[in-house]
Amino acid sequence: MDNQQNNLPKDFFKQFKKKEDFQSFFADLYKQGVEEMLKAELDEHLGYEKHSKDGHNSGNSRNGSYSKKVKTESLGDLALNIPRDRNGEFEPQLIPKGSRMSDKLEESIIGMYSRGMTTSDISRQVKEVYGVDVSEGTVSNVTNRIIEHVKEWQNRPLEAVYFTVWMDGIVLKVKQNGKYINKCIYLVIGLKQDGLKEVLGMWMAETESASFWMSVLTDLRARGVEDILIACTDNLKGFTDGIKGVFPKTVTQLCIVHQIRNSCKYVVWKDRKVFCADLKTVYGAVNRTAAEKALDELDNSWGHKYKHAITSWRTNWENLTSYFDFPLEIRKIIYTTNTIENLNRGIRKYTKTKVQFTDDWAAQKAVYLAIMNIEKKWSMPIQNWGYILHQFLTIFENRCRL
Repeated sequence: MDNQQNNLPKDFFKQFKKKEDFQSFFADLYKQGVEEMLKAELDEHLGYEKHSKDGHNSGNSRNGSYSKKVKTESLGDLALNIPRDRNGEFEPQLIPKGSRMSDKLEESIIGMYSRGMTTSDISRQVKEVYGVDVSEGTVSNVTNRIIEHVKEWQNRPLEAVYFTVWMDGIVLKVKQNGKYINKCIYLVIGLKQDGLKEVLGMWMAETESASFWMSVLTDLRARGVEDILIACTDNLKGFTDGIKGVFPKTVTQLCIVHQIRNSCKYVVWKDRKVFCADLKTVYGAVNRTAAEKALDELDNSWGHKYKHAITSWRTNWENLTSYFDFPLEIRKIIYTTNTIENLNRGIRKYTKTKVQFTDDWAAQKAVYLAIMNIEKKWSMPIQNWGYILHQFLTIFENRCRL
């Protein structure tokens, strides 16, 4: 660096009276350099240099230039002269067609958006950090490019078999017909044969319903899923029948935590602690027979006072107790939907500053980016996966495709 500085004339820097003068000089130098590189690209595209005889009767030639404003991180907005050819075939790689800012700046904007920053916050941050004026509309346009990634991700092929899937929905406020309403984004996490989890997709509707979940499952089948060994869900009416309609061999397990919460709705506060302790003897039993006995005892103790809290267990008993058919290691995986509830909490963490969304795509791109950030942490198989895999292979035999 010192040698380079010594090669400059001693009075070189004296021409700049203030910092802005030097920045202006450097911007001009940068602009000139980029434009020369663009001209070199055009030379390569045409196959001959300007004024060369090789261009005679070549079928294509230079056709002047057009002005284009490009945003840069360090120098702000620059007006560049982009050369063009007469046939309109030249597509510069340095400044691609349609590009208005550097890739690095776009990546920064998308990164900030994925971490929950609003468009106005991003606009201010870019101005402070990069010295570039980026309107909220521009930020929105940049993030809209994610929509194509969302579509590709949503339609990607899936694995033939998932050992477990967890299914749940998250409700967001989305603008429709001039007013904000609640909309549900349906989410599915799949446990793969290598013990890693992946979000299989997201689907949007105004309310959560068993009929829509059936369309979600149908979409999974269309994308290559042939079998699901165990499905963990909440106690939505008709959910289990919907699963059986698409994947008839799938074992369904209703979330025990959801069931406990539903039961507690019928129990007054002063009784809740003791009631929950007695209820634990049911779902914490060593096997289904012991659980049935504990439920009878719970009914004898509390049935006269909280009939509905206990009836709901009897009504859903078959799907609530599927986990008793499996070893303890698999039970821990399937008896609750905590896996997907943790995902929902993570999504809300990333979207908490976006209380309302202007349309469906605004909501979906925010959720997609949150999922991408969360999935980066799912880099290891679930604990004791080798042992658990052996259990799955033993229980489900030929249905596991390795």
